[in-house]
Amino acid sequence: ALPCRAKLQLLLWGPGGVAKEAGKSALMNQYVNNRFSSRYRATIGADFLSKEVHIDGRTLTVQIWDTAGTERFQALGTALYRGSDCCLLVFDVTSINSFQALEKWHKQLLLQIEPEEEPTFPIGIIGNKIDLENREVTLEEAELWSKLHEATYFETSAKAATNVQEVFEWAIRTVLKNRRVDEQPQPDSIHLETKPPEGAHRGKCNC
Repeated sequence: ALPCRAKLQLLLWGPGGVAKEAGKSALMNQYVNNRFSSRYRATIGADFLSKEVHIDGRTLTVQIWDTAGTERFQALGTALYRGSDCCLLVFDVTSINSFQALEKWHKQLLLQIEPEEEPTFPIGIIGNKIDLENREVTLEEAELWSKLHEATYFETSAKAATNVQEVFEWAIRTVLKNRRVDEQPQPDSIHLETKPPEGAHRGKCNC
């Protein structure tokens, strides 16, 4: 039998300031292109990359959206959430302010989740920039917060590629397990394969 094909949409969401060096954009680029750059500009509106993934006999087109973590673009993030299969909330372990802001972002996310889907909608918490020495949030603090909010916690370094593949693989496998992605081809949505040689397709929305 031919491997079934489906589309997944993952949303990177979190406080403003995380979109700088080694932030959400860097995580996305490291996962899709195995590349890190310190010259990231803050995301305006939303940006996305897509990657074809082969996992458990399935061929998946994984689309990853990176949203601007500012008040101005929160409505855009909310609209993107409605089509997402998993949300990854990102904060900077070297910034206590970004960690404290997770509470607000998590509450906003829960407002979008229907009661009947809440138990199975995957939420991951990512503490990024663990390669830096000026850490302000301990592993214990972050793990406790994530446990209290019934979310899975990961620590990553986009620069060193630490745990980046593992985070996205967890998200994909959890969606496949809990939400049972539609195995039928998505009519137009999977024709994203006109992408650069690295296997990525980039789009940008500055709504």
